[in-house]
Amino acid sequence: MKSEALERRRHPRVPAWIPVRISTIEPEQDPWTGRPFFRAAQETCANLSRGGAFVRTGEPIDPGRRVLIELHLPDGGQLEAIGRVAWSRRTIEPAESRIESGVGVEFLGGAAEQFSALDDYLNRTEERIPA
Repeated sequence: MKSEALERRRHPRVPAWIPVRISTIEPEQDPWTGRPFFRAAQETCANLSRGGAFVRTGEPIDPGRRVLIELHLPDGGQLEAIGRVAWSRRTIEPAESRIESGVGVEFLGGAAEQFSALDDYLNRTEERIPA
């Protein structure tokens, strides 16, 4: 089943260790107070492609939520994009485990010149994650 998902990927992924700011666009409701709030957190991007990113986070956002992703690429490029959380994973595995908590974010849109900067970075990065 997992190999089928990997085969469906449209864009090659590259490993990354890039700081990323992820913020929710629509408010959530605090279960205790009923008040609306937005999430904003500084996290780490673990892998990246033209179509999206895996963001490591201890507090995953629910699938379907729209987010703003802001990251500064190691080569000096910048990307600010609207995305959708495609999947979310929370693990309680030991730290040595290869399974990480986080969210898969699909990029929905952003400035063309910033996606060009992302394309340039991805084209210069030789290491790819096998599908």
